[in-house]
Amino acid sequence: MKTELQVDLSFKKILSIVKQLPREQKLLLSKELEKEVIDSKLTQLLKSFKSDELDNEVLDGEIENVRQAIYERQKDQSHI
Repeated sequence: MKTELQVDLSFKKILSIVKQLPREQKLLLSKELEKEVIDSKLTQLLKSFKSDELDNEVLDGEIENVRQAIYERQKDQSHI
């Protein structure tokens, strides 16, 4: 048997509850929230890279462009 409970809490109420937690539990909560944000950002990043238009030739060209730019920048800095 599964019981589902839904509670309507405002941000202020949640913040008040969190402030009552011991330091260790606050740290655990902080880590969990951080993981959730990182997962969300990673998912968005992966979605932005998901494309049928990219192939190895396009990727290789972009990689070569970046390498060339880095090489030129390092070459210019070594003459300073």
